[in-house]
Amino acid sequence: MPEQADPDAALMLRVKRGDRAAFAALVEKYRQPLFNFIFRTLRDETETEDVAQNVFLQVYKSRDRYQRTAKFSTWLFTIARNLCLNEIRRRTRHPADSLDETHADNEDQPSRQYVDKSVFLPLENVLHGELARKVEEALADLPENQRTAILLCRQDELSYEEIAEVLGCSLSATKSLIHRGRETLKDKLKPYLQTGEWVE
Repeated sequence: MPEQADPDAALMLRVKRGDRAAFAALVEKYRQPLFNFIFRTLRDETETEDVAQNVFLQVYKSRDRYQRTAKFSTWLFTIARNLCLNEIRRRTRHPADSLDETHADNEDQPSRQYVDKSVFLPLENVLHGELARKVEEALADLPENQRTAILLCRQDELSYEEIAEVLGCSLSATKSLIHRGRETLKDKLKPYLQTGEWVE
């Protein structure tokens, strides 16, 4: 892969050579997209912070073994998805612990979503807040593969081919997951949307 085609991979190769500034640049670039993805997968603020830290920690620990065989963002989100799935499996094994932690978090502090905020007109704030909640609920109800495919599709860094690599399935299966996920979201959000812009 030519260096200019993926400057992030070039940064990671610098990290491999011990360049901490290059690692800081990657963390700065991907912190928010990664938090958005993890939060929308796990829907828990504390777990999002823990998993995101673990993703970057794993990236740094794996620096000596890093090979530029795929885009850096593909590798990063593959790690993130695997750690999210580990957390979901942990919840399944210990559901009472996860419920207690989530309940305590919700009591101690207001919920904060790691979603990029856009500027809205004052009269639109309430409506947008309601729509955001409905989008999050609809996403949470999707099967894991569909939800992950949709969330990764919202990342400008990733092509369908790269999403397929993260998911570990074929390109046609990935396109099918994205299509089915979008159709489900459109159906669920139809009462709240004048257009299908969010899920296009």
